[in-house]
Amino acid sequence: MIQTLFGSLEEQEPEKKSIFERMRQAVTRTRDSLGERIDDVLAMTRTVDESALEELEMSLIASDIGVTTSAEIAGNLRERAKRQQIRDGEELKDLLREQLRAILDENARPATVVATGPEVIMMVGVNGTGKTTTSGKLAALYRSHGKRALLCAADTFRAAAIEQLEIWSERSGVEMVKTKQGGDPSAVLFDALQAAKTRQIDVVIVDTAGRLHTKTGLMAELDKMRRTAQRIIPEAPHEVLLVLDATTGQNGLQQARLFTESAGVTGIVLTKLDGTAKGGIAVAIAREMKLPVRFVGVGEALEDLLPFDSGAFVNSLLEN
Repeated sequence: MIQTLFGSLEEQEPEKKSIFERMRQAVTRTRDSLGERIDDVLAMTRTVDESALEELEMSLIASDIGVTTSAEIAGNLRERAKRQQIRDGEELKDLLREQLRAILDENARPATVVATGPEVIMMVGVNGTGKTTTSGKLAALYRSHGKRALLCAADTFRAAAIEQLEIWSERSGVEMVKTKQGGDPSAVLFDALQAAKTRQIDVVIVDTAGRLHTKTGLMAELDKMRRTAQRIIPEAPHEVLLVLDATTGQNGLQQARLFTESAGVTGIVLTKLDGTAKGGIAVAIAREMKLPVRFVGVGEALEDLLPFDSGAFVNSLLEN
């Protein structure tokens, strides 16, 4: 449902800033850093030679695209240069744009089609990544497109998590099911899914505890929640979205590895993209984890959660 619902926001909301304009603003720091490095590379030589490609590889690494992915991109460009000379900096940028877009699109798979609702989306990740905030923003995004959303406050461990989600529930105009702090997360999820079926809700967004990946007991709790959901909706959860803070860079990639192994992650939400010069982590995640980036957080406002668009992202990174 995610991609079919949000695949053409620019067409649906022409009065608002386009995805490209908002993405361009969000990746300003990364674009300035990467663009300056690429310009420095090209200033050293008139032709795109081996030395230039080595410097470009280092520039990609510095943008947190990652050593493995950067080496692969540089290797592909070397092969191209052997077959046909890369004329100038603009052609190099065009080829780099193609490489980045191909990596992101290769791992962009469609979301699960939900025949009988509600769709269940579980939000997972460590504390501090913006998971609860993102849950509220995602609910608002669904509501803005005519879908009935329900928030489930299953983070019963962190102090004030329920109250924080309540604030987002009120701001977004979306209903919420909760229990007291310290309650059983699986029990509140059960109640939320029963309520969703009764109220003909389209999507249930489940805010889970900010579980540390080293705490096997917490991972077991998440598995219990999955089994609880499947008792009511056999295909649930339809999406498990790992919320990562873009400012953590390669540390976020390690989180993605561990959560994917333990929690069955199906996609990434990359928050605080506007606060880092290392937004290339989106490319590293797609290439190394074979996971699609579903959404990106580009600010603090209710509407500052965007469906990820690979074309807008890459063009925003490499335009002058």
